[in-house]
Amino acid sequence: MTVPLTTDLSLSDTDLEVVAGAMAGVGAAVCGDLRAELLAGGRSNLTYRITDGTTAWVLRTPPRVGRTPSAHDVAREFRVTAALLGTGVGVARPVVLCGDDTAMGLPFSVVEFVDGETLRTRTDLDALAAATVGALADELVGTLAALHAVDHVAVGLERFGRPNAYFERQARRWAGQWDHVGAPELSALAGEVVRRLQAARPTQPATSIVHGDFRVDNTLVRLDDGPQIAAVVDWELSTIGDPVADVALMCAYRAPVFDLIVGSEAAWTSPRLPGVGDLAARYEAASGRRLDHWDLHLGLAYFKIGVIAAGIAYRASVGGATGPGFDTAGQTVAPYLELARGALAGGVA
Repeated sequence: MTVPLTTDLSLSDTDLEVVAGAMAGVGAAVCGDLRAELLAGGRSNLTYRITDGTTAWVLRTPPRVGRTPSAHDVAREFRVTAALLGTGVGVARPVVLCGDDTAMGLPFSVVEFVDGETLRTRTDLDALAAATVGALADELVGTLAALHAVDHVAVGLERFGRPNAYFERQARRWAGQWDHVGAPELSALAGEVVRRLQAARPTQPATSIVHGDFRVDNTLVRLDDGPQIAAVVDWELSTIGDPVADVALMCAYRAPVFDLIVGSEAAWTSPRLPGVGDLAARYEAASGRRLDHWDLHLGLAYFKIGVIAAGIAYRASVGGATGPGFDTAGQTVAPYLELARGALAGGVA
């Protein structure tokens, strides 16, 4: 599925020549002029399918306007996917990474194209049998557990993030993001949530790679022989941290209000999928980990999604993006802040 390109999202012939030159520089066989189409989905970095008519790749680049600090890191995505090759966690094989000093004026990365289905909408999920949906939920949870089991030091990610005090650092970071993009009329509610987050000091029994945005539509699924996760995508928020936080964020995305961010009924909010408590229990069974300080991590997760939604609304307000979800994401900020407050008060299990 594609969406029309707008002025701010389109790639010029010169842009594609820059990309082709970078690919040729690392030995990628580009057999002709590149063409690009913007893939649907994604509310931060932009994702294009590029092809020379014979081979396809995926190009990732931040938006040209309306960027927020540290929220569009294509270099981070490239590094973590390169490290995960051969670990059993499915990722797209990296091709080339370029900084913003090219003629394109933006950093970008290119990875190999992975065949697989993107289950983005409720309609996509409703096409699957009940047994397939249940198996898919187990596959997703198992993939996240497998990611958290990877030894980040052994795969070269020892300096990918600071391992300790993840909760406190995330609380500070997303409070700072809120200061950049938050709506003034919600400052009192956001302030209460931030104060509760910053007062918490949960212990961190385990450290792992965390994806930071894990849900079904950030994976490519193969359905031919039972559901299999062909690749996990959208790694721009990945780091080293507390695996419980990653599980909490996956669960927090199940809130129905998430539909207003994507601009349609999302696959991940479907009542056919397990609820928050069931997903958490499945993860504990698959990983052998206890989800300690669950309410705190769930509260932080709801707050993060609220800030992300505020960032989307901010980009739309400055002309940085258009399309489904960009005009309604702002309506979700207050509900997510309320969910965060409830979780932090122990009102959400």
